[in-house]
Amino acid sequence: QRSNDIPKQKMRIPLLSLTAITLCNPSSSLLSSTPTSTRPIRPVRPTSSFEAATAIDPNTTTASTTKDDIDDSVEFPPPLSQSDRLQRSAIFWSKCLPIVANYYGLIGSIKLQELLGDDSLTEEQIEKLWEEKHEDGAQKLYETVADLKGFYVKTAQIISSRQDLFPKQYTDALSVFSDNLDPMPASLAKAVVKQELLNADERFEDVFAEFDDEPLGAASIAQVHRAVLTEEYGGREVAVKIQRPSIESKLMGDIANLKAISKPFQKVDALPLDYYTVFAELEKQLGDEFDFVAEAAAMDRIYNSLTRSMDGSVATEMPLVMPRPFAGLVSKRVLVMDYLKGVPLSRAREEMLKKGIDPDSPEAQLFGRKLLKALTYCFGRNILETGFFHADPHPGNIFVLENGDIGLIDFGQVKQISGRNRETLAKVMIALDERVGDDRPEDLDRIGKLALELGVELNDKAQDEAAAAVAMWLFDGSTEKLPGGYDQGELSPNSPVKELKSFPQDLVLVGRSSILIKGLSN
Repeated sequence: QRSNDIPKQKMRIPLLSLTAITLCNPSSSLLSSTPTSTRPIRPVRPTSSFEAATAIDPNTTTASTTKDDIDDSVEFPPPLSQSDRLQRSAIFWSKCLPIVANYYGLIGSIKLQELLGDDSLTEEQIEKLWEEKHEDGAQKLYETVADLKGFYVKTAQIISSRQDLFPKQYTDALSVFSDNLDPMPASLAKAVVKQELLNADERFEDVFAEFDDEPLGAASIAQVHRAVLTEEYGGREVAVKIQRPSIESKLMGDIANLKAISKPFQKVDALPLDYYTVFAELEKQLGDEFDFVAEAAAMDRIYNSLTRSMDGSVATEMPLVMPRPFAGLVSKRVLVMDYLKGVPLSRAREEMLKKGIDPDSPEAQLFGRKLLKALTYCFGRNILETGFFHADPHPGNIFVLENGDIGLIDFGQVKQISGRNRETLAKVMIALDERVGDDRPEDLDRIGKLALELGVELNDKAQDEAAAAVAMWLFDGSTEKLPGGYDQGELSPNSPVKELKSFPQDLVLVGRSSILIKGLSN
C-alpha cells in the first residue's frame, strides 16, 4: 500500500517506544508462600513492608557477609535538586524529540512524493527507509536510557519485552536493560538495611547469618540479595529487597517528563491511546512502589482473598505460589521475604532449550494451559470479588518454579476498583460469554451499552460496533475477527482503540492486566 495508513501505522512505533510504559515492567523475583504464622515474630517497627526477590541462577555462589562489617562512613546519595531534574529533562527532550522529528520528516517526504505523483520509490525502498529510521531511533533511544537510567529503564524493559508491538531494532537494542541494572555497592545496600531495619541495639550479624554481597538482580527502584537469617529469626534462606537511596525524586521527575511529552499527542490519530491519561494513572501507582509497607499489606490482602471463599467461611486452594513477608523484618525501604528458586516466564523458553526441552512440545503446551487457567482464576476472583488486584502481571513477574509450580511476584502495583465497576465488568463478561455470534446486532448492542456504562467514551464518528469491539478486544481472547471490521492489533490503523475519545482512569490497570494476560495466551 502507498496510502496514508502506512505513515500513520509506522509513526505509532517511535511514539509508542517513548511512551510504552503502559505495557509492562519486568523484574525478577523469587518468593515462597510459607505462612507468616510459622515464623518467629519480631517486634514490629512503626514502618514495615516486603516484596519479591530475583534468583537468576540458583547455582551461582557469591561472597557472603557473616559478621557485622558495615562501614558507618558510607555516604547516602542526596535527592535530586531542582537543577538536576531540569538537566535530566533537558537531556531527555534533546535526545528523544529528534527521534520523533525524523519519523515525521520521512512521512512528509513520502506524502510529498505521492502528491507530486512521483512513483519512483517502490514499496521495498519505502520499507528500507523505515528500517533505517528504526535502526537510528533504536540506537538513540538506547543511548538516552543508558545515560539517564531511572524510570526510563522501565520504558526500555517494556519495549524489549513486547516483540509483538515494536520493531526488532528497538526490542534488540533495549533488551540489555532487563537484568542487573547498575547495582549499588554492597556496602551501601547493607547501610540501607542497617538504617531502615535494625533496632538500635542490634548488629547486622544478629539478624543475618549470611548476606550475599552480589545482588541476585538490580532494577530501577531496588535490588535483591540472597541472605540467611540467624537461628533467632528462624534460620531460613530469604530474599532481601533494598530500595536505592533517593530514587523516588529521580523516578517521579522522569515520569513527569513522559507525561509532558505525551500531553501534546492526546488528540493525535497516530497514537492508539491517550497515553497522558495512562501516565497520570501510573504516576499515582508509582508512588506506592516506594512504600514496601503498602506492598506487604497488598501481598497479604491478595493472598488472604485467594485462600478463602468470598464470604471467608471455607478455605480454598490457590493455583499460584505467592510471596509472604517476614513479620517484623521490614521497613519502608527494606523488604525481607521467602526465597524461591525458579525463572521468570520471560526466560522460561530459553531455560527449556538449555535443558533440551522442546518449548512447543505437548508437555509445554499443557503447562501453558495450566498457567493461563491459574492466572484467569486468580485475577478473575480478585477483580470481580474484592476489586483489589495485582496490576502488573507481565512475564517478568510470573515465575516458573523448580517444582513446576507457578509463582506471582512483585505487588508494588496494585489497584482497587469500585463495586459498581466490578458489577459492570461482571456483566460485560457474561454478555461476551452468552453472545450467539460476533456480528449479531442484539448481542453487540448489549455488550456495547455495558462498555459505555464502564465510562468508555467514543469519537463522534465511531462506528456503531465500536463499543462492543473495544470490549471484545480487551476481554475476549477467543475472538478472531472483531465486529465492524476492526483489527485485533493494537498498532493497526484500524484498531478499535483508535475510536476511544477517553478511557476511565480507574480502569486503566484493569485493561492493562487483561491485555497482558491475553497476550500470554497468544
